[in-house]
Amino acid sequence: QVRMAESGGGLVQAGESLRLSCAVSGRSIRYYEYIMGWFRQPPGKEREFVGGFSWSSGSTYYADFVKGRFTISRDNDKSSIVYLQMNGLQPEDTAVYYCAAGDRFIWGSTESSDFGSWGQGTQVTVSS
Repeated sequence: QVRMAESGGGLVQAGESLRLSCAVSGRSIRYYEYIMGWFRQPPGKEREFVGGFSWSSGSTYYADFVKGRFTISRDNDKSSIVYLQMNGLQPEDTAVYYCAAGDRFIWGSTESSDFGSWGQGTQVTVSS
């Protein structure tokens, strides 16, 4: 079973940056078998896809609204932490941000139902 724990959320002003972390763990986990996804849920709205990351290739894909402001990465091949770097934050980016894991065959998916394991979320609040 894959477990995720997000951290790094907080309150920032419009235009500032935050880096969220997702620590991934699990007994005998084979990271290359998973796609990691970042999602967010703004207050009163549905959960929406932010971006995805492949452990095996390091490739990424993003939702259109990211527009080059957000970047998913990890430090190196041995790291079990995936980051979501968010630049130029705006009030509309206010949401609970979640990381999630899904089987590697869901590459390209933006559907939350394709991701079977979820973290508890971290709150990001952007003031104007």
